[in-house]
Formats: sequence, structure tokens, C-alpha cells
Amino acid sequence: MDIINYTEEHRIFRDSLRKFLEKELIPHLDEWEDAGIVPKSVWKKMGDQGFLATNVPEEYGGSGADFLYSVIVIEELARANASSFSTWLHSDIVLPYIISFATEEHKQKYLPGCVTGDIVTAVAMTEPNAGSDLAAMKTTAVEDGDFIVLNGQKTFISNGLNCDLCVLAAKDPSTKVPHEAVDLYLVDAGTPGFEKGKRIKKAGCCSQDTAELYFTDCRIPKANRLGEKGTGFLKLMQKLQQERLVCAVVSLACAEFMLDITGKYCRERMAFGKPISKFQHIQFEIVEMATEIRLGRTFVDKLIMDHMEGGSVVIETSMAKYWITDMAFKVADRCLQLHGGYGYCDEYPISRAWRDSRAARIFAGTNEIMKVIIARFMGL
Repeated sequence: MDIINYTEEHRIFRDSLRKFLEKELIPHLDEWEDAGIVPKSVWKKMGDQGFLATNVPEEYGGSGADFLYSVIVIEELARANASSFSTWLHSDIVLPYIISFATEEHKQKYLPGCVTGDIVTAVAMTEPNAGSDLAAMKTTAVEDGDFIVLNGQKTFISNGLNCDLCVLAAKDPSTKVPHEAVDLYLVDAGTPGFEKGKRIKKAGCCSQDTAELYFTDCRIPKANRLGEKGTGFLKLMQKLQQERLVCAVVSLACAEFMLDITGKYCRERMAFGKPISKFQHIQFEIVEMATEIRLGRTFVDKLIMDHMEGGSVVIETSMAKYWITDMAFKVADRCLQLHGGYGYCDEYPISRAWRDSRAARIFAGTNEIMKVIIARFMGL
């Protein structure tokens, strides 16, 4: 019995999305990989078809759909070998901060455009010397009358070049308790003092525009702070459960895709007069990967349902984030090996999938940090 029971509406949505991706995305993926960015016109097409921000309430232009619609988008992008087109970052990691914590005025201002693709979002937490240790961030937010003055630098920001709106984490230097110093702010692209740096060239996820962001005496209204002063760290903690679950879903779907294309390759590739899938070693490799992926699918599907029911699964999503992303990269490496020399060539999709799968062990908190968090919850 399946853990997740998709409705007919879910299945229609998935079929529609799959057809859209086959027509509008897949033929252009190599072009965007070379360019290092997905054109904003594609974001607009995604929005026009209802594939962005499906969780946004109807009063702000969204469909108010359940989290399974987000899961479907994540899975289909991964199965199109396009997981680096991070609409899931926009829809399921950044927008929840605005939906939950922004003022009514800001929700009316921003959310409709986020649904249509006219507004692309990013979240800026990581700094050159502060990654998983958010309390060590140096970007400052100083009150000046009715304004906040921002100064600092962020790095490794996905959607960094495309973003029209940034959720920025910054600290009040006058607050001595590190966690109470952190707040989140809405910063529009084009605000004086907010500059985007050059695109960061990466080993994988090449079509995902990743950049440094600079804030130099950048003045924003005090009303752009999300919630009460000193509550930013708690807000981040509240949303990390879904962020880590999203990472696990992405990596799991990528692993399923890689196993699928590798199985097909092994059934077609001939060696010593027979398909290489007939060799026992290769059969064992595929069976072992299929088993690990099936175990991961059971775990993740259960977490999806627990999350949708409002359960607190912070420990479990941290476990899933580290274990699934580790497993997916092992699958990627084994699948590339089974492709032989062809697997190392970009004309074969396993090459891109192998490169892209590596980053998931780093972002949303490194896998080592996930283990630290779990250990603390276990009282170790």
C-alpha cells in the first residue's frame, strides 16, 4: 500500500507538468548549462502554467494547493535532469517566510508576482565566513529612524542574479546575544546599495545562477523586517524542517532518475556478446541501489505525510537530508561507473546528474551539521 495517496487532480497536474517540461525545458537545458542561468522568461512560462508557488493562498493569486503539488514539481524537474532549475527554492523555501511572517501589505505586494513568475526570490544567509553557523554572520542591520541600514556580503546565493526580491538575514550589532541579534528583511533588487556580483562558476548545477550579493549602506523601510525584532533566528528554525525535507525529495527523485537511465543503458549496452545487465556484478550493483532508493522513498514519503499533518519531524528531516543526499551521490557515482567512459561525457545525462547531485550534501546545512543537530536532540 502506498504511503501517499495522490488524487486524480494530482495526477493531472503531474501529466501537465511533464508535458510542459518536455516541450519548454528539456530541449534547452544544455544551452542554459552553458549560459549559467535559466532565462527569466522561463520562470514566467512556469508561472503562467500554474507550476510556481502552488502553496500561495488564493487571496494572493495562488491556488492554495497542498504540499504534494510542490513534491510533484520537485520530482518532475529532477526526472527531467533539471533539478538545478531551482523553482523549488523560490516556491517552497523562500516564499514560506513571506506567507507566514510578512505584513498583509507586503503579501499583497509580492505574492501575486511570485505566483506568475514576474518576481523571482532568493534567500541570503550564507557569507564568506559564515555558512552553517548562522550566528557568526557579519552582515549588519542598523536602525536609523524609520529605516534599516544594511551592510555586508552574502555568497553562494542561488537565484542570485535572477532574483527580484531577497529575504536577507542580518544582525543588529548592538544586540549582544547572537541568536537574538538576527532578523530577516525583504530587500528589492534595484534598491540603492544592493548590488549583485558576478555569477559563481561551479562544478555542477551550472544552470542555477549562483552569485555574491553586496549591501553597502542599503536603506530599506523598517517595515521590511519580517516580524518582531530579534525573532529572525527562530523564524529560520521554524522553516528548516520543510527546507531539509525539500532537499531530501530533490535528491531522492534524482537517485530514482539516475537508476532508471542506468538500468536502460545496461540493458542496451553489449559486451562479450550480451547486454551488460546480464553480468552478475552489474545486477548486484543495480539491485543494491534499487533497495537503498526504495528504503529512502519509504522514509521520505512518510515524512511528507507527517509534515503535511503538522507534525514536528525536525530530527527525522535532518536524518533524511543527510542520509538521502549521501545515498544519492553514491548512486550517482555507481551509475556513472556502470556507464563506463560514456558516463564521463556530457552527451550522456548521467554526467550532469552526477555533477549536480554533489551539491545537496552541502546546502541547507552540511550533512555534518545535520549529524550535530541530531546528536543534540538525542542528548549526546
